Amino acid sequence: MTDNPAPQDDTPDDGSRAEQRTEWAEDRTTLAAERTFAGWMRTGMASLGVAIGLQAVFRAFEPTWAPKLAAMIFVGTAIAMFLSAAWRTRKMLRRLNAHQVKPQKPNRMLLQAVMLSIGAVAIAVILVLL
Repeated sequence: MTDNPAPQDDTPDDGSRAEQRTEWAEDRTTLAAERTFAGWMRTGMASLGVAIGLQAVFRAFEPTWAPKLAAMIFVGTAIAMFLSAAWRTRKMLRRLNAHQVKPQKPNRMLLQAVMLSIGAVAIAVILVLL
């Protein structure tokens, strides 16, 4: 059995390779931050789904305030997730320099979080009035 050594790279390392790897790492981190933001948005929307489900399943429960309170806890959790995710992602993206990827604009992420929060408040109002 012959050992085939890995080909040697004869190009001098003047720091440009390390710099390129750092740029790639920043790009991967930028994309990871966006995926994490999307994950928190999905989790917040799932929390809204739980709130609606609680209200639907326990609608006839006495006292009537109990399922509404439980639903409001999940709505509040969703709003906290939306706004926290936007704040943390914006903070992260401002520290990074994107090189080959074009990240979402931080203001767009904030807008998404605010719109979902407004929707969550509307769901809360509807659930309380039911």
